[in-house]
Amino acid sequence: MNLWFRLLFMLLRRPWRNPAKALGSTVIRMRVWPLDLDFNRHVTNGRYFTLADVGRMDFVLRSGAYRVAIRTKALPIVGDTWGKFRRELRLFETFEVHTRMLGWDDKWSFMEHRFLSKGRVIGVVVMRGLFRSSKGIIPPGEFVRELGLLEKSPAMPQWLTSWSASCDAMSGQLREEESISDQPSS
Repeated sequence: MNLWFRLLFMLLRRPWRNPAKALGSTVIRMRVWPLDLDFNRHVTNGRYFTLADVGRMDFVLRSGAYRVAIRTKALPIVGDTWGKFRRELRLFETFEVHTRMLGWDDKWSFMEHRFLSKGRVIGVVVMRGLFRSSKGIIPPGEFVRELGLLEKSPAMPQWLTSWSASCDAMSGQLREEESISDQPSS
């Protein structure tokens, strides 16, 4: 099933869904459709990231983060994603996507999307993203304060901070490579 149909279905159901706390989890239920499959007849690894987008949109709408984004004229931007796949999802299998905020630093907010089926974790997608307005990046501390949270992030696990540092290191390497390739050759 196409992402747009899933988003539309999620939006149509939204009026009947309860608001979510900013540090709570949201849960959406879905089913595996033929267009979700790869040649091995299970959900393709790239589809997990797309399905995580639907879970994240549900979280942003239900937590009230969208109101802060509208008020500050900011757009959400995904910076990096990472996935861990443990089991497969097959055609017509039902599953849930549990989405929650893990924490934030001075630039990034970190979210987790857990895919569950029959009570077991199928896979996990982690994302770091930010909100950007015409004035620049909105610091996550400022953003979460508007959601009624303290500006200080909950403690984040070591693997998450290490992953974020490796993303920063890769960005630095790419910037360095671009500056070298922009140099005129002698």
